[in-house]
Amino acid sequence: METKSVKAFGAAAATAPLDGLQINRRVPGPHDVEIDILFCGVCHSDLHTARNEWHNTVYPVVPGHEIVGKVVQVGDHVKQFKVGDLAAVGCMVDSCRVCEYCKQGLEQYCEPGNTLTYNSPDKYLGTPTYGGYSESVVVDENYVLHVPEGLDLAAAAPLLCAGITTWSPLKHWNVGPGSKVGVVGIGGLGHMAIKLAKALGAHVVVFTTSTAKFDDAKRLGADEVVLSKDPDQMARQHRKLNFIVDAVSAQHDINAYLACLRVDGTLALVGAPELPLPVAAFSLIPQRISFSGSTIGSIAETQEMLDFCAKHNITADIELINIQQINEAYERMLKGDVHYRFVIDMKSLKN
Repeated sequence: METKSVKAFGAAAATAPLDGLQINRRVPGPHDVEIDILFCGVCHSDLHTARNEWHNTVYPVVPGHEIVGKVVQVGDHVKQFKVGDLAAVGCMVDSCRVCEYCKQGLEQYCEPGNTLTYNSPDKYLGTPTYGGYSESVVVDENYVLHVPEGLDLAAAAPLLCAGITTWSPLKHWNVGPGSKVGVVGIGGLGHMAIKLAKALGAHVVVFTTSTAKFDDAKRLGADEVVLSKDPDQMARQHRKLNFIVDAVSAQHDINAYLACLRVDGTLALVGAPELPLPVAAFSLIPQRISFSGSTIGSIAETQEMLDFCAKHNITADIELINIQQINEAYERMLKGDVHYRFVIDMKSLKN
């Protein structure tokens, strides 16, 4: 297959800093869209992968799965996009398309495994896929999203991961007017869960370990803010909530939050703690409580989320950086020193 070389930023090894490199992209085929990348969000998954913390990284790795850009070329059979369109790419760029989940429009749960935007086997080139820390990307049109007019493009980039990761469970569990929804943790995921749940019409209760985040939680849309370290404040939420989005990736007492759910309530975990979380049987049994998990969303669901965000003027709270600042940004992420998502201005790659 014909390829071309493009500039990128990636890691050559787990202990190596991210630096400039050249990668090969396929020349667009009949069903492909080539996107000139304008902005790319920085997800904690990027850091985990670059440093091989999940023990599956193939080097060199080019992270980035929150991609927003402009279409610069389309294949002869492309029907949904034209040159000049604003377009986006999220966490996956392909799937098997034939398993029961793909046929149901649930590509995120593709049975053989979908093709992730980076560090996944590239079915065209036989190399790993490379992500959005690069000049451009080529993706089958069926896995490309339309960016609605009116969204701030830089602040829209994190919607492709943080936005859809929280939107999907909110929609799946039918959050809307009359729902009382808890959000555990105010970070890249949690701050999007607050905005989306509020826009869906829910009463939003935010749980945080820091009183310093109270004002920000209210600014983001919280109706109530609870200091989770205060037993009295936690007791006042006992059996009050219909649904909880748990966005915490560190160890924490999941049973304390399960106690806040009403009969038939559900806690959906979207954070990814390294170690198992102990769940007491009697946190679930007496109230028919469900402890669940959720990954990203389907392509259709992601488009629905982008359109909803445009209608309600929802984007992420971001700090815009140049690609040359990415190693510093990773260190700051580890310290929680970002409110609430880094986004790379990809024109800095051309410097």
